Amino acid sequence: MALEVRGFVWVSSPPNQAFDLGRNAWYEGKSKSKQCKPHKRSVCGSNSKTYRNHCELHRDACLTGLKVQVDHDGHCEETKTDKAVAASPIVCYLANRNELRSRVIQWLQNEVVPDGWFAKGSNFSDILLKYFKDYDNGDSQLDSTEFLKFLQHNETAINITSYADEENNRLLRSLCVDALIELSDENTDWKLSFDEFLNCFKPGFNPPERKCALEDETYEDGAETQVECNRCVCACGNWVCTA
Repeated sequence: MALEVRGFVWVSSPPNQAFDLGRNAWYEGKSKSKQCKPHKRSVCGSNSKTYRNHCELHRDACLTGLKVQVDHDGHCEETKTDKAVAASPIVCYLANRNELRSRVIQWLQNEVVPDGWFAKGSNFSDILLKYFKDYDNGDSQLDSTEFLKFLQHNETAINITSYADEENNRLLRSLCVDALIELSDENTDWKLSFDEFLNCFKPGFNPPERKCALEDETYEDGAETQVECNRCVCACGNWVCTA
């Protein structure tokens, strides 16, 4: 026989089947349950878990063998622990990346020396090549560690402070280094040759604004989504999620 309880279909084979329609519905033998109907009328269970509707609550109670009642209609309130788990990750947004890049360009341009009557000056490319050689370990490429040391040469110029905590700001700077490397890393080896390094900071170069993709849809920088207990943020074309 079949019983329908608030959109949930229970199918029983033997006639001696027992049901507690409110909470601890259980069944024996080959009894099986169909899926709940998809209508949405959220309820908060006594286990502090939000269910899509009454049927989903009863189904969960039945399958887990736990006693669960409807506490109130609507979503359960987030606890402090839930909020901590769902906190947004620290990320380098396009605005952070572009700000850091602009600061570095301005710093380098301030060091340009025009040619004089009796001495050759230093143009933008010369200045950048000097720094590249200073921080390259000899393999003619800059990795993220070497790139970061280059930035730290002028702490004042590249001091981006989006967070109150200094440790978070240092992490932000490291993430923006990765974003800058990705910007001009043509062979995707996460290292920059001098030509790639130069392209990264060319004043006339307008960095592209990449979007994030998810299930055939695209999302703007700063968009957020929830994956299980993790919050994910779109930053510089990549989804960054809490661990």
